[in-house]
Amino acid sequence: MATDWLGSIVSINCGESLGVYQGRVSAVDQVSQTISLTRPFHNGVKCLVPEVTFRAGDITELKILEIPGPGDSRQCSDLQQAEMGIPGVGCQVGPSQNGTGKVLKKPISSSAPQNIPRRMDTKNQDIIISPQQQCSKSYMDRHVEALSQSKGFRRRHNSWSSSSRHPNQVTPKKSGLKNGQMKSKDDECFGDDIDEIPDTDFDFEGNLALFDKAAVFEEIEIYERRSGTRSRGTPNEKPARYRHDENILESEPIVYRRIVVPQNANKEFCTDSGLVVPSVSYELHKKLLSVAEKHGLTLERRLEMTGVCASQMALSLLGGPNRLNPKNVHQRPTVALLCGPHVKGAQGISCGRHLSNHDVHVILFLPNFVKMLESITNELNLFSKTQGQQVSSVKDLPDTPVDLVINCLDCHENAFLRDQPWYKAVVDWANQNRAPVLSIDPPINEMEQGIDAKWSLALGLPLPLGERAGRVYLCDIGIPQKVFQEVGINYHSPFGCKFVIPLHST
Repeated sequence: MATDWLGSIVSINCGESLGVYQGRVSAVDQVSQTISLTRPFHNGVKCLVPEVTFRAGDITELKILEIPGPGDSRQCSDLQQAEMGIPGVGCQVGPSQNGTGKVLKKPISSSAPQNIPRRMDTKNQDIIISPQQQCSKSYMDRHVEALSQSKGFRRRHNSWSSSSRHPNQVTPKKSGLKNGQMKSKDDECFGDDIDEIPDTDFDFEGNLALFDKAAVFEEIEIYERRSGTRSRGTPNEKPARYRHDENILESEPIVYRRIVVPQNANKEFCTDSGLVVPSVSYELHKKLLSVAEKHGLTLERRLEMTGVCASQMALSLLGGPNRLNPKNVHQRPTVALLCGPHVKGAQGISCGRHLSNHDVHVILFLPNFVKMLESITNELNLFSKTQGQQVSSVKDLPDTPVDLVINCLDCHENAFLRDQPWYKAVVDWANQNRAPVLSIDPPINEMEQGIDAKWSLALGLPLPLGERAGRVYLCDIGIPQKVFQEVGINYHSPFGCKFVIPLHST
């Protein structure tokens, strides 16, 4: 009789010390009073050993979970054994093939196992199988017949493949109670019959044609006219619409050519807003500065204004607030300032003083001359009070690339300086340093420049600069409007709210 239980799935309770074991009966020895389980589970966890043997004295309770039938024993037992790995849950006896369950019990301890629900996924639907349900095809047929009455199951039953069906499938898992009835989440969302969905496509064009837009708008206008909700204008008038950058107040047409020079300009520029800025000859530019100096705009004031504007532009080229802030003291920029012994050089020294005041490392190159201009001497005295460094030899200039080179070597009058050895040596150093170059008040295009500039800063009004001047910027040095009129220039300031603006070639 003991061999009749081979292949059955049982649950053995060995008390609190050893726990609960589940597995398939592989051997029963009546002489030694032992039972062996293959592929066992201990307290819901699969054991590492393939087989476990128990003595009769260690068994507190033994439950037969399943007795395999002649045809489907293999499939059923594999499913049962795969689903017994749920931790923390015990098992109860399931009915046998003939509908009767068999239980072998000793006195029940406090750690008796609980019921183990078996779950199986079938095409996005959870199936709960109670241990008391029989694993047979006739049982499944009874539940399929009951479920086929529901509309949602008919739709799913048609979509299931034959391979996904299993004899253990029973009623779907229900979630949520409403009005005392169980509802499936899938039925709530996808419960409509697929046969009720129309086969024809929705006619968007035909339904849109049913809407008479003109009649609706006319009705709205009539309602607004009768109710007085329209605040201004007649019903036929459409209110003007403005962009965010347009003024709602009517103004005169914009005049983009507001600067007129007495002679035809050789070259014209335009600002970002479209204002035309003509270039002037060097003679007219020199006359403009002379008249401004006669009215009180002295050379010292002009040097100071040029130094401030040039230093502001240089600071923005060096990175502005992203580079020059207290958190970036280790990234202190270095500027090489190349100046000649003339007024242009004095403008560069003024720019270097302001840069040094803004924590920029400035290296000023100025050649040694027996007699210097008074403006250069005054600017050097102020520069010596800063942390800037002054050198007179090309050998003292840095060997590594600097952040910016400011060129003030060239002059409008003294063309002989280009033949000096120091000038050629400085030009070679600047071309080999490979740093971007800013040129302050460069000469006109007829005069060759030794250093190609990336940016050039013009004063007051631009000169007809060539391509080697790079991108041209214009700075306001404080010349009054009536001074322009005195030299024959009809002038209206193009600067707006800035002191330095970019110019574009037309």
